[in-house]
Amino acid sequence: MPDLSMAFHTPGMEEAFLGVVDIEGKLIAALEDLGPVAGRDVVLLDAGPGRLERQLAEIGARVSAVAFPDPQDEAAALARMAEIPKGEADAVIVPWSELAVPGSRFIAQAELLLRPRGRLLLVHDYGRDDVWGLWPELRDRAVAWSQRRGPFLGDEFRVRVIHCWWTFKSPEQARELLSAGFGQLGVELADRMKRLRLEYQVAVYHRWAPGPEPEAAGPADATVGASDS
Repeated sequence: MPDLSMAFHTPGMEEAFLGVVDIEGKLIAALEDLGPVAGRDVVLLDAGPGRLERQLAEIGARVSAVAFPDPQDEAAALARMAEIPKGEADAVIVPWSELAVPGSRFIAQAELLLRPRGRLLLVHDYGRDDVWGLWPELRDRAVAWSQRRGPFLGDEFRVRVIHCWWTFKSPEQARELLSAGFGQLGVELADRMKRLRLEYQVAVYHRWAPGPEPEAAGPADATVGASDS
């Protein structure tokens, strides 16, 4: 899986979008807040070319990145995960994986990698922002997943919604990238832009692995507010 929720056909196009998506680093800050991950053993599953791995390492995580050659092949992914030592990770992070769907064997296997009270962090898009018209076929699924009685929150996950941005340097850059990446839908979005950034919301579904309760609750266990459910 790439380091973005959208897959592009060329490394150059992916690199171009990496230069505009969440340049503030809000996602990595949220993963640290929810994990935490600094100074911890972290397994990054379905890892991309390296941006998220580097960001995690830069804040002090000890990262083991595991890539899957075919992100649609659950059997191959499960076989690869079976080779990873169980019960040794403080956090397992899975960014935008098509395998990390509610109730999947993939999620169950990922949780086995955690130490007691380790944190499983599944990154998906939230489906309610400026850019979701670019892939309408996935929006309904994303919205359904985040419902309070949906398949994630109904399975003891909580969700942190990260309010990020796609930030462009100029209208010309926005139109060029959106057109190249998304065709006519991208052109139409660029034509509607009133400013040089687009709202982009990311959902991090998180759950503790079984084990003794911690002595003090962290920020991720606070009462549900604007960012956590």
